[in-house]
Amino acid sequence: MRRRSLLTATATLPAAMLLGMDQALADTPPPTGRGALDARMVSARELYDRGAHTQLLGLLPGLLADGHAAASSRRELDQARLSSAYSLSAALLIKLGSYEQARLTADRARTWAEVSGSPLAAAAASREFAIVLRHQDRGEEAQALMEVAAARVEATGLRTDAASSAYAQMLCTLAYTAARAGRRTEALAMTEEARHAARPLPTIAPAGRLFPINPAAVDLYTVGVHWALGDAGAALEAGRNLRPDHFPTAERKARLGTDMARAWWSWGRPEQTAHALLDAHRASPGEVRDRPTIRSIVTELMQRHPRTAGVRELHVAASTPASQVY
Repeated sequence: MRRRSLLTATATLPAAMLLGMDQALADTPPPTGRGALDARMVSARELYDRGAHTQLLGLLPGLLADGHAAASSRRELDQARLSSAYSLSAALLIKLGSYEQARLTADRARTWAEVSGSPLAAAAASREFAIVLRHQDRGEEAQALMEVAAARVEATGLRTDAASSAYAQMLCTLAYTAARAGRRTEALAMTEEARHAARPLPTIAPAGRLFPINPAAVDLYTVGVHWALGDAGAALEAGRNLRPDHFPTAERKARLGTDMARAWWSWGRPEQTAHALLDAHRASPGEVRDRPTIRSIVTELMQRHPRTAGVRELHVAASTPASQVY
């Protein structure tokens, strides 16, 4: 049943890779010895930022295996690296809709972060775990977890850009979680606080940063917050001046398209929805093809508005297998 649920949730990805990840979570494979973990983590994050989900899924079992081998040193840095590898795994599995496996990896990320003592690794792990809880309709628990995680990051004094970016990201996730629960005042206040925290951060974060957020990313979260609050008009207004070139990664560029598409779809505008998703697909095909919530919009568009400009083109693009894209 566990494997069947994984395959059902992520039917656009190769079954062998899905099963490989599932097996790696059930029984950690032997180390591969393929090279320095830091460089491989940077490469893995780059794949995530490109939306190259199939390639990343193929690399993660080996990365986790080598992370465990390194963490056997009992050095805090190695333990934090393993936590980060699990957090990245959870982020990918969440994106693919595999929430059971995402919860398992996020829980392991939290465990290794606690062992390492790294507040930033702990923040990353707590964020992924909270997002899983939110998807499992456990919003109050997600909110409580994120509030504790944000307070711990704030307690570091936010003396570095890495800490400030973690805090800004925590606030963005808190805002969206509050919005999904209908807590408008709290959600909008958190968004403003996140914007303030992100203001001094660089547009392009250094390679390997756990929370590569920038001021434009906070504005993008504002789009999602308004959409979650059920105010599509405010979401569209919040995203009106955002452009793909405001974001350094393909994943974020595509996220602009998908978030605007959700707002347009809620507003009842199928043509604008299709064009926003085509923009997202051009930036990163995986962000449209591999995310179940976005695929469902593509399917509804084709079923209800097949003659609308852009809909057939979008349907064909979103149906292209990953092997023909990367």
